[in-house]
Amino acid sequence: MELSRLSRRAFSALAGTTVLGLSLGGSVSGRALPASGAAGPAPTGPPPGPPGADGVRHRVALDRYSLLVDGRRLSLWSGELHPFRLPSPSLWRDVLQKMRAYGYNAVDVRLAWNQHSPAPGAYDFTGVRDLDLFLRTAAETRLYVVLHPGPHIGADVDAGGLPGWLRSAGGGAGTTDAAYARHADEWLSRVNAVAARHQYTRGTGTVLLYRVDAPERAGLTRLHDRLRADGIEVPVLHAGAPVPRGEAERSRDAAEARRVHLAHLARGVTLHSVRTAFGGTSWGWLAASSAPAPTYDPTAAIDEARRPTDRLAPLHQLGHLLRHVPDFTRLDEAPGVRAADARLQVRHLANPDTGTHAYVLRNDSAADVTSTLPMGGTDVEVTVPARDARLYATGLPVGSGRKLAYATVQPMATLSVGRLDIAAFTGRAGEMAHLVLDCPHEPWPTRLDEEAAWAYDHGQLHVTVPLRENGLTRVRIRSGESDRTTLLLFADDAASLRLWPYETPSGRVFVHGPALLRDVALDGSTVRLTGDTVEECSLEVWAPRGITDVTWNGEPVSTSVSRAHSLLATWQLPGVPELVLPALDGWRRRAENPESAPDYDDSGWRTADLRTSHGTTPVPDGQPVLFADDYGFHYGDVWYRGRLTAAAGLESVSLAYRTGARGLLMAWLDGEPLGTHRTGGEGEAGTWAATARFRLPAALRERRRRRPDAGASPVLSVLVRRTQHDQDAYRSARGLVSAAFEGASPKAEWRIRGAAAPDPVRGPLNTGGLYGERHGWHLPGYDDSRWEAVTPTRVDAGGDRRQGVTWYRTTFRLDVPPDVDASVGLVLDAGGGRGNRAQVFLNGWNLGEYAGDLTDSPGTFVLPNGILRTRAAANTLALAVLSGGDAAPGPGRVRLELLGSAAGGVPVEPVASPGRR
Repeated sequence: MELSRLSRRAFSALAGTTVLGLSLGGSVSGRALPASGAAGPAPTGPPPGPPGADGVRHRVALDRYSLLVDGRRLSLWSGELHPFRLPSPSLWRDVLQKMRAYGYNAVDVRLAWNQHSPAPGAYDFTGVRDLDLFLRTAAETRLYVVLHPGPHIGADVDAGGLPGWLRSAGGGAGTTDAAYARHADEWLSRVNAVAARHQYTRGTGTVLLYRVDAPERAGLTRLHDRLRADGIEVPVLHAGAPVPRGEAERSRDAAEARRVHLAHLARGVTLHSVRTAFGGTSWGWLAASSAPAPTYDPTAAIDEARRPTDRLAPLHQLGHLLRHVPDFTRLDEAPGVRAADARLQVRHLANPDTGTHAYVLRNDSAADVTSTLPMGGTDVEVTVPARDARLYATGLPVGSGRKLAYATVQPMATLSVGRLDIAAFTGRAGEMAHLVLDCPHEPWPTRLDEEAAWAYDHGQLHVTVPLRENGLTRVRIRSGESDRTTLLLFADDAASLRLWPYETPSGRVFVHGPALLRDVALDGSTVRLTGDTVEECSLEVWAPRGITDVTWNGEPVSTSVSRAHSLLATWQLPGVPELVLPALDGWRRRAENPESAPDYDDSGWRTADLRTSHGTTPVPDGQPVLFADDYGFHYGDVWYRGRLTAAAGLESVSLAYRTGARGLLMAWLDGEPLGTHRTGGEGEAGTWAATARFRLPAALRERRRRRPDAGASPVLSVLVRRTQHDQDAYRSARGLVSAAFEGASPKAEWRIRGAAAPDPVRGPLNTGGLYGERHGWHLPGYDDSRWEAVTPTRVDAGGDRRQGVTWYRTTFRLDVPPDVDASVGLVLDAGGGRGNRAQVFLNGWNLGEYAGDLTDSPGTFVLPNGILRTRAAANTLALAVLSGGDAAPGPGRVRLELLGSAAGGVPVEPVASPGRR
């Protein structure tokens, strides 16, 4: 959790004169301007409408309460999404639409420099790296963008996003070093050339804020000039910016997420950032040592398979609260109140314009706490679950002159639809909701669902509702003094995820029922809804006056007008049809690692003869530099071949090496396996340093003793799975460090080989230095007809035990209906650990590593649609299996698994996956 370190008083003194750290001119105001032009803060009022590339210039400012967009208060509820962790541009729209539906009004975007730049001066913004397309898509889904191009972004990315070639470019990242600054400026200028075209202040996009990596003041001044020259005029966030910004780290569950974000709200935060809204996949060699698994964030509210999780409900509720209840964008600290039970911590805030009061209650104890709390002049009994939090309100307008006296449920949204004022409240299933309204005139309540009860006494309407599991309860309120009707909605967490407020240019719409509402359009007398269903479900729509017809995903829906003044579907919407996935068969197998053979031709390899390194790891005395990065091999596996002279009597070999998490080393002498070693001890941050000691096998020693001339110059072959750099220690060495020998003192002449030229489509982090990768064995179209045919059972069990690399390939077809969004996973199960690693390639895309030697659990790889062909097209699956020799070289059981499906989705274009030429 990251909170501003400034107190409210200190922040108040600074606010109004500083706009998020840097004011870059243009249409960005450095001082908050009241909407009316009068002196004083801008009053509470309707927030700005959903953003878009509308062609109108906009003004962005800040006062001590919130952002102001064109003089209107905006509470930013931003979720982090890394486009590079979802390598399918069509699915960007899917996730962005889901974020907007679940209450986000902004997307926080980090850009990984290393994804775009395979070499100095080379930049690629096409395909899965198309920033322009992503920003256009964000504008089309009506989300603001907070852009963070780094240069260093952290985010558990290799080297924090810095490109591998920078490690040999001299200088030090994060400093004012001239070499680093020159390259960083070039990167930012390339990004800014795209971002400048999408700035909200210009009306050409929705980029609202720009985050930078510049901790030193001198760096900020220089960066200010750089961004101005590049045309960036939106406000800039940086580490020293005086703004109360709340960024929540990963939450274990919904209760923790609610506790963290309500704590931010209680501290006056109006720039909220959820990290992460969607986790995605650390595919290829993207992941830093801090997060080596392909699944980037298993705690994300929208999971890697793009499905909602149980952590989503509090984020959905708070996002819509901040979007639809403007009272929470301007809050002052109010006189303290205490609960009767001291285990409840209470923060009391108030809006000076509307008289709304907010009470944030936090329970850090291990038990539910029921206590009384003074709210609105009344002692109210409330319950806060264990290690959870609650937000209560008093004085909140709910329409028709009525105000909330108090409630034991949390407000989620208040909005007007036609002549109807809707107020939605949420709580825990099984609890009794008690809500009291101050009514200036005697109301006429109507119970629309059996659970609700009400009583009117002394100007107050008391409503009680037992919250049902996944149930919605409605209460309608009218009076003779107004033609407007108030509708109260009560939902538990599960039911709240089927409530969808939506703003259109022609008015607001409120929908209940489907699993997801993607889009709403008002077309004459018809409301056109687009969304997803999983199971059969009801559909209820509250729409502006004059709307009489409903369509769902283009099909007309028969409706009737309900007592809740909604259009209620006569029949339930259909769910998703059952899908059957094919079994994986037709496997072919081939062993590789010819590099271990003594007569292998390594004349084209790079000679490892450097004596000084660009990295931070010392070079051992008397040894050449063996670090992979110094020879331009930054990603994936790397091979070494050392030709030894004067090696007679050699008895053992010791190889010091350094890797990231889950590194390993394999060694051979003249083609004979010496063994496999896995890193254990930890050195620098995110680096594992180890020494592998191998005694020559007795048979090999005897053979060398009997024929000393034949083995006078043996070849020592070493394969290092060097894995990745820590995000904050990118200059630490990877690969071999040194070699030592016993029984002889040979001289070693080393050659090194890593990945071939970067894949021009899939990018520089897709492949490493395995023989099969260098020769296209992972690519579609490779002719494997001469490989050994093996049954699925043999894939599971493998063949004869051997140390080294064995490849498996097969093809399969899916036939998913075009109106179904299916998320498919590939499951590898070593069945208790067989000592093998498997690198997974789908249509040539490296989706990550399954470490079957380190886990007893199956590994699931999400296959992104677009890379995965789901419409009756062939898919090529290739597995590169590293076996330590103590197990048969099979990957274990391999199968496809349906992770989730929905009727709906977005159109998906195939991602370019070129085959072997």
